[in-house]
Amino acid sequence: MEGIDRMSSEIRPCSAQVHIPSPERADGLLSEHVRSAVERYFEQLEGYQANNLYEMVLHEIERPLIETVLRQCGHNQSRAAQLLGLSRSTLRKKMIQHGIE
Repeated sequence: MEGIDRMSSEIRPCSAQVHIPSPERADGLLSEHVRSAVERYFEQLEGYQANNLYEMVLHEIERPLIETVLRQCGHNQSRAAQLLGLSRSTLRKKMIQHGIE
């Protein structure tokens, strides 16, 4: 029983214990990271033309976003889908697209 108690205390449920900064602060942090990454991308193009940038950025952020949320939710897909604002079937489809187990 002691092992079970210790193990259950190490599992962090997705809902109550995930610290979410205020919307103003979170928006600023995330926006600044995206802005910085896109600016670095343009610097690295060295004169080449960018194509399908919107689709490329969404594809690049979707996988780490899903992986991080799943990890925060203990890989509970229903909870992760709820946190992301997706249906579980849409989350599952995106996981398959990105090769996430």
